[in-house]
Amino acid sequence: MSNFRDYLNERLQDEELKKEWDDIQPELDIIRAIIDARISNNLTQKELAQRTGIDQGDISKLERGTRNPSLKLLKRLADGMDMDLKIEFVPKKVVKY
Repeated sequence: MSNFRDYLNERLQDEELKKEWDDIQPELDIIRAIIDARISNNLTQKELAQRTGIDQGDISKLERGTRNPSLKLLKRLADGMDMDLKIEFVPKKVVKY
C-alpha cells in the first residue's frame, strides 16, 4: 500500500489534480460511510433494500458513486440500518497524503 501512497503523494504535487482530488472527497466520504455502515450492520445490499424499500440496484449505484443521494434517501438508509444520520461542517485542515 505504501507504493500507492507514494504514487498518490507524487501525483498530488500537481495543483490541478490536487484540486480535483480535494473536490471529490466529500462524495467519497459519503460512499465510504454508506458501505461501512451497511457492513457494520452485517447487511447485504439486498437486505438493506428490503429494509428501506430502496431498489438494490440503486444501493449499488450509490456505493459505486454513480448516483448521488438526496438527504431524504440518506435518511431512509440510516433508518434502515437503525442509525441516525449526522451531517456536520468541520474546519478545513491541511491534509498530507
